[in-house]
Amino acid sequence: MNIKEEYHQVFEKAKAIYMARAQRIAASESKLKHLLHQVRVKISDLLDTPLVAGARAQLEIFVRMLTAHIKGEYKSLSGRSLGLLVLALFYFALPLDMVPDFIPFVGYVDDLSVLLGIYNSLKADIERFQLWEQNGRNTDMPV
Repeated sequence: MNIKEEYHQVFEKAKAIYMARAQRIAASESKLKHLLHQVRVKISDLLDTPLVAGARAQLEIFVRMLTAHIKGEYKSLSGRSLGLLVLALFYFALPLDMVPDFIPFVGYVDDLSVLLGIYNSLKADIERFQLWEQNGRNTDMPV
């Protein structure tokens, strides 16, 4: 099995286990804000971890997308995309997931697998969001 297949398998397992919880979080502005806070804390705590540093760009774009959504500035996220975005950040922030983060190196591999899987699934949404950011954040892009 190649690495891409392994990433896909971890992503599908996380999606099956955690998607319902991610959707409950996505439905609550206070829960979304709490999730963003947890993600920001974890990113700052793990800034020097090579695996996390390698995924920092993806994490930052997810944080920007969710922040703009919460503020009502960006309204072009479908329910599916919002759910996957929340799933990625929730799984990253969750200290005890399929492979607990306290296990050196391996503990973050599953987090990054889920992040990369969702990043690839949301590629079109991410491109629309980046275009929206580049165009002055004043118009919504069609979903």
